[in-house]
Amino acid sequence: MESHEQNIKQAYSKMAQLCSRSEQCSADIRKKIMAYEIVDEIVDEIISKLIEEKFIDDERYVRAYVNDKFKINKWGKVKMRHYLLAKGLSDEVIQKGLENIDEEKYKTLLIKTMKAKAKTLKKKSRFEKMGQVIRYAQSRGFEPELIHRHLNEVLE
Repeated sequence: MESHEQNIKQAYSKMAQLCSRSEQCSADIRKKIMAYEIVDEIVDEIISKLIEEKFIDDERYVRAYVNDKFKINKWGKVKMRHYLLAKGLSDEVIQKGLENIDEEKYKTLLIKTMKAKAKTLKKKSRFEKMGQVIRYAQSRGFEPELIHRHLNEVLE
């Protein structure tokens, strides 16, 4: 019994250390605590305590994730939303985080991404180039309607 109590304390302190080093979401922490073979109710208690002490904050995590993926990886909102949903975060929290992206910078990044791809394409028909640019921009996570709206600016 005492070793079980020790496992709980050890799991809590390890998760607190991890959260203080880098942003973590509650779903990731839950998976990591499960490795300590702790009962679900106690896992919930540990996570509640971490949230209460501000080690975990899903909204803060989403803001940091969106900021990094936008500035570093140059991803679109669709791809970010997909990965955040896969982590088990709520749609409201994700939407709130995605709203932090400046629309003008987002549009500029999309156009820049599409222009860079268009430059790498060998001489093909305009139609083929459009198809490749559209597919590439969608693979980067940009919305199809936004891609089509700015496609003519890219392929002039």
